[in-house]
Amino acid sequence: MRSFDKSAFWATGLMLFALFFGAGNLIFPAMLGQQAGEHVFAAMFGFLLTGVGLPLLGIISVGYAGVRDAQSLAARVSPAYGLLFTLLLYLTIGPLFAMPRTATVSFEIGVVPFMPPGTPQARPLALFSLFFFALSCWLALSPGKLVSRIGKVLTPLLLFCIAILVGAAALFPSGALQAAHDAYVLHPATTGMIDGYNTMDGIVSPIFAVIVLEAVQGFGVHGRRQVLRMVAFSGLLAVCCLALVYIFIAYLGASSVAGIGLQKNGAAVLAQTAHFYFGGAGKGLLAVIVFLACLTTSVGLICACAEYFNRLMPQLPYRGLAVLFAVIACVFANYGLNGIIKLSLPVLMLLYPLTIVLVLLTFLHPLFGGSRRVYVLTIAATTAAGLLDAARQAVGFSPETVGTISRWLPLFEIQLGWVVPAAIAFVAGIMLRRFGGSSKQREVNKL
Repeated sequence: MRSFDKSAFWATGLMLFALFFGAGNLIFPAMLGQQAGEHVFAAMFGFLLTGVGLPLLGIISVGYAGVRDAQSLAARVSPAYGLLFTLLLYLTIGPLFAMPRTATVSFEIGVVPFMPPGTPQARPLALFSLFFFALSCWLALSPGKLVSRIGKVLTPLLLFCIAILVGAAALFPSGALQAAHDAYVLHPATTGMIDGYNTMDGIVSPIFAVIVLEAVQGFGVHGRRQVLRMVAFSGLLAVCCLALVYIFIAYLGASSVAGIGLQKNGAAVLAQTAHFYFGGAGKGLLAVIVFLACLTTSVGLICACAEYFNRLMPQLPYRGLAVLFAVIACVFANYGLNGIIKLSLPVLMLLYPLTIVLVLLTFLHPLFGGSRRVYVLTIAATTAAGLLDAARQAVGFSPETVGTISRWLPLFEIQLGWVVPAAIAFVAGIMLRRFGGSSKQREVNKL
C-alpha cells in the first residue's frame, strides 16, 4: 500500500462500529447517567476505558501479534487455556448472556411501556422470547443478505432517533443533574469502569479483530505493518463513534431523572425519555427500531457461535447448533433484563481482567521474549484474584468481609483486586526467566 487508502479506512471503521454497536450499547450508559447524576463525566471516564479503550486495544493486539484468531492469541498461555478461554468468550457473547439480552432489551423498550401498569411480565416475556428467537433462528438459517441489508439501514436510523432524543434533552432538559447514587458517590470513575464491562465489547474485540483483518486484506492491504496501521486507524474510528454515542446517552440519562424519575434499567430510561419528549409516537418508533436492531444482532451472534462450534466440532451440523443456541438463549431470556445483567456480572468480573491482561501481555511480548512462564504466572494470578471478585458479585460479600480482604488485597474494595497480583506475577515471571530455570524455559513462544 503506497498511500493510506481512505476508502478502505472508512469502510472498515464503519463496519467495525456496526459490529460493536447494538441496542445493548445504549442501555448501560443511559443507566450510568441516571445513577451517576452530577458525577456523570467522571463516571464516563471510567466507562470509556473499558467500553472504548479496551475494545480498541483488543482489535489492535490480534493484528500486532500476527495470529489467526483469539484462540491462537490465548494459546500463548497454553493450548488448553486458549481453547477454554475462547469457549467462555463465545458462550458469554452468545447463548448465555448477550443473545438473551437482545430479546429482553427489545421487550423492555418495545412491549413493557405499552402494558398496563402492574401487569405481570413473566408470561408476555416468555411468549415474546419464543417469537423473537424463532424469528432469529429462521433468519440465521435462511440464505441471502436480508439481515445485513436491514442492519445497514437500521444502524443509521437508530442513531438518528437517539440523536433526536439527545438533542431534545440538551435543548429542553427536564431539570438539573441530580445527586449521585450508590457507588457513584465515592468512586464514580472505577464504578463506571466496571459498568463498562457490561457492554461486552472488550471481550468480543479479539473475535471481531479476525473479521477486520480479513476485511482489510480484502481491500488489497498487505504486509504486516500496513495491515496493522489500517486496523489501528479503523479501530480508532469505530471506537470514537462509540465514545460519542456513550457520552451523549449518558448525559441523556443524567438529565432525565427530574422528568421520569429513577428507572430500573437503561431500556426503561430510553423508553420513558422518548415518551416524555415525543409521546406515544416517539416511544413506538423507538420500540420498532430497537426491536429490528436487536434482531439483527441476535442473528449475527447465532451465526458466529454456530460457525465457531461447527469448526471446533465438525460432526455437529451448523443448523443444529444454531437451533440449540437459539433455544438456550430463549430460556435465559426469561430471567429478564435485570436478571441477565445480574447473572452475567460475575462472569464478566473474571473474563474482563483476563482479557485485559492477555492484551497487555501481547504488547509486552517482546519485553520478556514471549516466555510462556510469564504468561502462565500472570494469567494464573489474575484468575485467582478475578475469581474472588466474581464470587463477591455472585454471593455478595458483607462490608466487613470486603474490608478484611482489602487489607491484604489492594484495590479489592473498588473491584480491581486483580491488578496488584497480576503485576507482581508479571515481574516474578520476568525475574524467573532471567535468573532461574534453564535456557529451554526461556524460548520465545512460537504460537
